[in-house]
Parts: sequence; structure tokens; C-alpha cells
Amino acid sequence: MQSEQTSTRTSKRDRDTAQLPQVTPARNPGMALDMNWVRAVQANTSAIERRCATLPGRRSVKKEHQAAWLLKAITMIDLTTLAGDDTPGRVRRLCAKAAHPVRPEIMQALGVDAITTGAVCVYHDMIPTAVETLKHMGVSLPVAAVSTGFPAGLSPYHLRVEEIRESVRAGASEIDIVISRQHVLTGNWQALYDEMRDFREACGDAHVKAILATGELGSLRNVARASLVCMMAGADFIKTSTGKESVNATLPVSLVMIRAIRDYYEATGYQVGYKPAGGISKAKDALTYLALIKEELGDDWLTPELFRFGASSLLGDIERQLEHHVTGHYSATYRHPMG
Repeated sequence: MQSEQTSTRTSKRDRDTAQLPQVTPARNPGMALDMNWVRAVQANTSAIERRCATLPGRRSVKKEHQAAWLLKAITMIDLTTLAGDDTPGRVRRLCAKAAHPVRPEIMQALGVDAITTGAVCVYHDMIPTAVETLKHMGVSLPVAAVSTGFPAGLSPYHLRVEEIRESVRAGASEIDIVISRQHVLTGNWQALYDEMRDFREACGDAHVKAILATGELGSLRNVARASLVCMMAGADFIKTSTGKESVNATLPVSLVMIRAIRDYYEATGYQVGYKPAGGISKAKDALTYLALIKEELGDDWLTPELFRFGASSLLGDIERQLEHHVTGHYSATYRHPMG
């Protein structure tokens, strides 16, 4: 029979899994637009949907293994607040939660040292608040900013480019840009490539995540082609959604984007990150996405350098599941506030 200690604490192997050292991959420099490659890209929708339908049932982890994977998921969350009523106080509380995402008594019971989320993601106006708060706390954590007329991406082009530069000057080390969906819907891949190259250049040393807004691209083939073009133009990450569309991250879309990343890596040797965003609010969903990444891209992508969740409520459910693992009881959500 398992001892009580074994049932509440993660094993040493699983603790190590949750805290693997981060190795910074070489940044994707991009390449010339290869229209032959882009036109050759197809997507078999029925096969993709069948593959995704089997994943949740086949890849289930339990007990201490589940706890370890949930801890890993926390380190890959871009903890986000993108609301019209954001205030400096809310952002400071968000930063505090990002720095200490799980209550100390739960961490102690799990036998795990301190962890943080992957980043804090805010609007441009809140960048200084986030940067200063994290610096005051002594926490080294990236601040990501949404940019380029988020979420629609329809502001004047020169303003979108300048918005990126302003956010970098304000202290953002990651920029989440939105592409012009019309370029994808009209098949103007050269325009999409040129736009992405300009955005990448404006980011300078800050890493750029290209938001495809997949729910508005019309087909999985368009998603695959847009993913490839953005990577050719130098995107460090490709991201599903703004979180504001009617359809956000889904497993079929994720599979298409992940396989585009794999194809790009096999052709160029450069690793591009992936970020599903919008609608991922349950711990079990996070585990499914991690399983998909492990199966399709391998363990090298199971790091905050190459995989992030764009989420605001996911952390609360993960913390509830971890408390259940420790105590055997589910707690109310108000015991795990975001701020």
C-alpha cells in the first residue's frame, strides 16, 4: 500500500520533470518566401479531426504524475489580463500571482520548490506597471504585450509598427502581434510575409508571437499556410487566437500548426514556439495539449521557451486540482484567486 507521503508528494523524477532546466533555442531568423512550399501545403480535415478525437482518452496521467505535469503546465502559462477595465492594481496583483502561482502550503506538501508562470501578458499601457512590479519583487519574468491594433489588427499600418517599438521601449520582452486576416483570406502570401518581416524587425531583440486568429481564417489549409509564411518571415512563436474571436484554440487547429512547426524545423533546423490561446480554462485540457506537443514535437518543446498557454483562468483550475491531489478534497474557486 502506498504511504501517505507517496500519495501527496510528487516523486523526485516527476519533480525534475516539472523543473527541467530551460535551454534557450537559437532564434528563428526566417528565410525567403518559398511559394512552391506554401502552395504545396494541404490539410486533410477529416484525418486531423480523427487524430484529435482520440487524444484525450488515450493520454491520461494520474496521481503524482498528473501533479508533476500540472506543475509543468503552470510554468508555461502567459498569465493574462486584457480587459478594458484593467487598472495598475489589478496588474500588480496579477504579477504577484505569476511570481507565486500556487499557495505555499500546497507547494510544501508536493515537495516542490518555487515556480513561476511563463510570462505576464498585458496591454501596452500596463507594461511599465508590470515591469516595475516584477523588478520590485526580484522576479525575473518576461512581460509580454499585445500589439499591432490588437485584437482586429486594422489600425493604420505605420501605427501598428510604431506600437511595437513603443512597447519594446516601455520594457516588453515579448510582443504578441496580430496578422491581417485579409491577406490569408485573399491568398496574398507575399503581403503577409512582408507584414510579418516588418513586425519582426520592429521587435528588435524582443521575441515576436504571431497571432493567426485561426477562427477567422476559413479553413485548416489556410491555417497551415499562414503558419508557414509567418515562420518564414521570422516569427519566434505562432499563436492560435487573440481570445476575442468566437472560435479560439482547438485541437485540430493546434495539430495543424504544430505539424507546420515540425516541417519548418526539419527543413531549416530552427525551432519555433507554439501558443494556444483562448478557451483553455481546465486543467484536463492543459494536459491534453501537453500530450499533443510531446507526441508531435517531442520533449524539446516542453519548455516555456517553446510552448505557452495564453490563459487567465487556467491557473485557478490547476491550483484546485493540485490541492485535491494533496488533500483529497476539491476546494472552492475563491480559495485560489487570481489577485
